[in-house]
Amino acid sequence: MAKASTATGSTATATRPGTTARTVVLINPNTSAATTAMMTAIARRTLGPAHPVRGVTVARGPLMLTDPAALRAAAPEVLAAGTAATAGGDCAALLVAAFGDPGLEALRAATGLPAAGLGEAALLEAAADGAPFGIATTTPLLADALTARVAELGLSDRYTGLRLTAGAPERLSADPAVLLDRLERAVRACAERDGARTVVIGGGPLGEAAEELRARCAVRIVAPIPAACRALARLLTE
Repeated sequence: MAKASTATGSTATATRPGTTARTVVLINPNTSAATTAMMTAIARRTLGPAHPVRGVTVARGPLMLTDPAALRAAAPEVLAAGTAATAGGDCAALLVAAFGDPGLEALRAATGLPAAGLGEAALLEAAADGAPFGIATTTPLLADALTARVAELGLSDRYTGLRLTAGAPERLSADPAVLLDRLERAVRACAERDGARTVVIGGGPLGEAAEELRARCAVRIVAPIPAACRALARLLTE
């Protein structure tokens, strides 16, 4: 099992006797430290001071997960990073920060800690009120995997489909203004052509764009990182 690379964000500290673990460890399944920092910042804003967030970047893999093979290869890296991150004793919960949820079930089984994945949390939140929902994302090679994830969660009856941005995901990620514009078009297509009343933004690296789209779009937007944080907050108060 690969050793996780240095955490991005706050430094891990062992829990002192008599204290309670409160830290949420966010695991970025791709190797972009900049993406880890961005997603960790969003998680911190969502969870607030009650649950400090520490970001961890996996040791090996691509800068973006754009195809099924990369998603499968990320699962053992996520497990390695997550189990290493829990060794200090201060970890209260784990957040798998990729929309395909690689390694999520393995982490739950291995650690026994509350864990959430972006895809699972966002899709369940979008479907919670029974209204139709769609997905807007940038990764065409993952379209079938995302549709399969919807089915695994038992949500196909409310799913209106997936709309993709034009252009290679790597190029879009390098130009935030273009990414935002094309994601907004995909969101509008979900609503206007497919009848979605809620649109999930499908991707951890799309976190900042998802936040902006909530203000720009008339349709309800589910941003995946805040959705996963809300799911963890509920688990931590049960």
